Amino acid sequence: MKLQVAIDRVDIPRAVEIIRQVADSADVIEVGTSLTKEFGVRALGPLIEAANGTAVLGDIKTCDEGRYEFDLGFDCGFRYLTVMGSSSKGTLDVCYASAETHDGVMMIDLLECDDDRIERISDYDNAVYCLHTSVDSGATADPVGQVRAFKARYPRIRHIAIAGGITKDQLAGLAAEGVEIAIMGSAITKAADIAAACAECKAACRTA
Repeated sequence: MKLQVAIDRVDIPRAVEIIRQVADSADVIEVGTSLTKEFGVRALGPLIEAANGTAVLGDIKTCDEGRYEFDLGFDCGFRYLTVMGSSSKGTLDVCYASAETHDGVMMIDLLECDDDRIERISDYDNAVYCLHTSVDSGATADPVGQVRAFKARYPRIRHIAIAGGITKDQLAGLAAEGVEIAIMGSAITKAADIAAACAECKAACRTA
């Protein structure tokens, strides 16, 4: 299972510091929505450079203008980009086409998507579908159970990520369920020793 480390609500110099501490252990480094909104996608090159080859995700949460936003993001060096599952099918289609063209990855944020909506957008074979509990709603109560139920309902969806207060103790269970990407934020980025916390979480991702 891959470990994605989300960086949010810091300035660019601090983001660079964090990235340098997690780049050796993380599989994906997420430049959070707060950074993309505050500084703009084109200003985030130093963060991608600091990742030193580790894949970087831009959490741009596209809702419309999908082709423009995804082409821009991939051209700026992001490997993964996010689109909201609540977007129109047309937007999802053009985002997916952009990802395929750029050899990138579309991650669909399923925040507040109901079962019928997920069923209607379950046909993007190479996309990653992210089960996401919002910051405002609090941590995911039972992420392992959530993933198990999701897989049973949507067997067609092969690539699953999960975010929302994930803890180190939950990682082995998520890996055992076949989750592709576990997304963690402050549990790593606010640790006293960020590099050690990231390495410990990555080790837990390998334990199934």
